[in-house]
Order: sequence, then C-alpha cells, then structure tokens
Amino acid sequence: MKNSKLNYGRTVLMGFAFLSICAFWQFYDNEIPRILKYTFNLKETATGVVMALDNVLALFLLPLFGAISDKTETKLGKRTPFILVGTILSVILLTVLITVARPSGSIVFFLVVLLLLLLAMGIYRSPAVSMMPDLTPAPHRSQANAIINLMGTVGGIYVLVMIKVLLKDADDPSKTNYIPLMLSIVLCMVVSIAIVLLTIHENKVKEEIKAEGGLQSLGETFEDEETADGESHKVMPKEVKRSLIFLLLSVFLWFTAYNAVTTAFSRFVAEVWDLHDGAYATCLLVATIAATLSYIPIAFISGIIGRKKTILIGISLMAASYVITGLYPGFHVSINVFFALVGIGWAAINVNSYPMVVEMSKAGDIGKYTGTYYTFSMAAQVFTPIFSGFLLEHISYRTLFPYAFIFSALAFLTMLMVRHGDVKPQKKANVLEHFDVDD
Repeated sequence: MKNSKLNYGRTVLMGFAFLSICAFWQFYDNEIPRILKYTFNLKETATGVVMALDNVLALFLLPLFGAISDKTETKLGKRTPFILVGTILSVILLTVLITVARPSGSIVFFLVVLLLLLLAMGIYRSPAVSMMPDLTPAPHRSQANAIINLMGTVGGIYVLVMIKVLLKDADDPSKTNYIPLMLSIVLCMVVSIAIVLLTIHENKVKEEIKAEGGLQSLGETFEDEETADGESHKVMPKEVKRSLIFLLLSVFLWFTAYNAVTTAFSRFVAEVWDLHDGAYATCLLVATIAATLSYIPIAFISGIIGRKKTILIGISLMAASYVITGLYPGFHVSINVFFALVGIGWAAINVNSYPMVVEMSKAGDIGKYTGTYYTFSMAAQVFTPIFSGFLLEHISYRTLFPYAFIFSALAFLTMLMVRHGDVKPQKKANVLEHFDVDD
C-alpha cells in the first residue's frame, strides 16, 4: 500500500482548528465565571447553571452540525465552510461580549450574547474535529489524534500565558480590563483558522487519499442496502452496532468518573485533607502534564498492542489510582504519582476512543459519529457534577474516589464488550514509520 505513513505535517496543520477551539474554551472555563461573579454579582449556583450551558447545548449542537456537515459539498469541502463561518461569528460575538455586553452592566444582554457565542462555537466544533478522520486513513488515526490533542493543549497553554501576562486585576475586580486578553484570543483564533484555510484543501487531499488506497475504515466494508427510493447506502451490521453501543456507554462512564474528580477535587482536599490556598492545583497540573507527555508514546503503543488493550490499560491505571488516592488520610506528596498515572490513563483513553468510534462509520457519516461521541461525553459532564455533588453533600466527601472507581470499573466492563473499531497490532518498525513526514 502506498500510504504507509502518517502525514505528520498535514495533521499538525489540521490541528490548528482544534487549537483555536481549545483556546476559546480555556478562556470560557477560567474567566467567564469570574465575570459573572465580580461584574454581575451572580451567586455560585446561578454561575454554575450558566457555565453548564455549553455542555447542555453541546448535546444537541454537536451531532446536528456534525451530521449537516456530512451532507455538505462545496468547493471548500465539507468541514471548512463550517469552520470559517463558525470562527467569524465567534470572533465577532466574543468581541461584542467583552467590549459591549460586559460594560453595559446588563446581565440579560450579557447572557444573550454569551448564548449566541456558544451557538457559534457549536457550529464548527464537530466539523473541525471531523476533519482529522476525514483526511487521515484509519490505521493512522490514533497517532493523528495524539497530535491533534497536543495542538489543543498548545491552545490552552497559550491562553493561560496570556491571562498571566495581559490580565491585570483592578482593585475592584468588576473593573478588570479584559480587552487585551480578548484581542489575544481573537488573534489566536483568526491566525489558526487562516492557517487551516490556506494549507488544507479538503477536496484535493481526499483525492490524494483515494488514490493511495482510501480511508480503509471498517465502515467502508459494510454491505450496501437499497432504500425505497432506489438509492443504496451502507448498513452497519448488528455485531458492529453492538460494539458501538458498548463503546459509547464506556465513553459516558469514564467521563462520569474523571469529570467528578476534576470538578470536586478542590473541595475534597479542603473538606477531607484540610488543604487550602489552591494547593490542590499541583495534583491536577501533574495529571495534565503527564497526559500531555504521554500522547505520542501512547499512540505508538496502541499501534503495537491495539487501541482496545491500550484503553483497558488506561482505565485500569485510573481506577487503581482512584482507590489508592482515596485511602490517604491526608495529603502527601506521593499522591502526585497517582495523579500522574491518572493523566497517563486518561491520555490512553483519549488518544484511542474517538478513532474507534469513527472507525465504525463510513466516510459520509464521520461528522454524525463525531457528534454522537461528544453527545455521550457531554452527557456525562452534565450528569456527574449533579449526581456526585449530591453524594458529596448528603453522604460524605469521602465518596468521591469510590464513586470514580465504580464508574471506571463499569467502563472497563463495557469496554470488554467492544469487538470492533480496533486496528491490527503492527510491527514496531511499521509503527515508527507512521511518524515520518510524507514526501
């Protein structure tokens, strides 16, 4: 087969779309709650409701625009028009949000603009993520997804640096000047998408991939079935559909476990370990750094032993770390070791789970399956803060890590039932070739 290597350069260029998305969400998660609290004096509960809007909207928007982009055919390709329109609208609305809506003092006006901004981001989130499997042959998607995740991390780090450099709190937090930070994010988004538009020509790349052997996805091997209107389409076999259902259940379960820890850990350390002054952040930072450093090695490992085994190892690492961390009577520096294992385990899951989902789709349905993947992950992130929060409040904060272990164990069991979406383990030499840049 001619296409024996991952096109590293093209993957990095595609990753700029995800970089722009992660840059925005880093700002959203960090600074929108502060604006709601200090500019508009919203209480914690009301702020939490507003911050949950993106997850709720994602349940509907991501599958919708993913499916719509599947059926779109333009000179720019399937995904590029959505990336372009979504970015333009998002940049305009972000500018209005910071320069007009926030100074207005009207919480209603601010929330309306914020809602429109979230809708604009929803337009291009699924199409942007779908571009990678669209333009990457199936055997190389775990490696490509590792690179895409690294690009997203770069976007998040960029915004954190800009927050530190450009955001200077005033004596009155409601008077903080967000305009320099906003301009840096707008610049990042515009430049990132300009790079994608100028370098990634979807239709041309698809023709190249077709000439080199096609996408080679499992979905492309499904048998055709003729519909009542005389058209034919590929039908997913029952055994593959069963694997997909169990895989999506696994996605829901491991996000339920992981998100519970990331959202409640700051309160857990205060209530159980009597640890204050933001000291908890070191553990979460260790997990993030460990995950980031693991993306490429894990992609390499999954090419050798397969995606499913790599995910099962990742779940096991996380589940064991949850149990051991929960047994600590107080904070000790060695806890960072187990958070590093959580980060590595999470990377093992993230690098491989999305490629497994789209492996079961045909080329014309990648956007729909991308949206479905995000629906299950977002549903978990809507569900788990409420359910785990109830247990923390009415039983004990000590329930946090057993809760995470139980849902991780359930994810392990459902993942065992997945029989499709993997790649055949390959020889070490062949896997190394995947990281070479095509001529």
